[in-house]
Amino acid sequence: MSSAEENKALARRFVEANANADLDTLYELLAPDFVDHSLEPGQEPGREGYLRGVAEESFSNQRTIIEDQAADGDKVISRLTINRIHDRGEFVGEAPTGIQFQSTAIVIHRI
Repeated sequence: MSSAEENKALARRFVEANANADLDTLYELLAPDFVDHSLEPGQEPGREGYLRGVAEESFSNQRTIIEDQAADGDKVISRLTINRIHDRGEFVGEAPTGIQFQSTAIVIHRI
């Protein structure tokens, strides 16, 4: 059984790989039966759909900061601040704008 600190470190590794579009690490970390519950329009919910979405990301210069993190059993809850620029592709119907976005999110990873 993994410790809470090991699980939080694994979640941090996933967040970093996602921000850097490190598809090899994401493929390694995502379970074969992975299901994404925050789909983009047209995205398939499984591992391959998630990886395709990361590869086709509409934003560049993504920086993700983990503000808070807690672990309980097989779950890690992370509060994130995400900074990125919309300059690569269409996002929810909008052509690239060059605008920098900042958003916050709470993500729950099951290890």
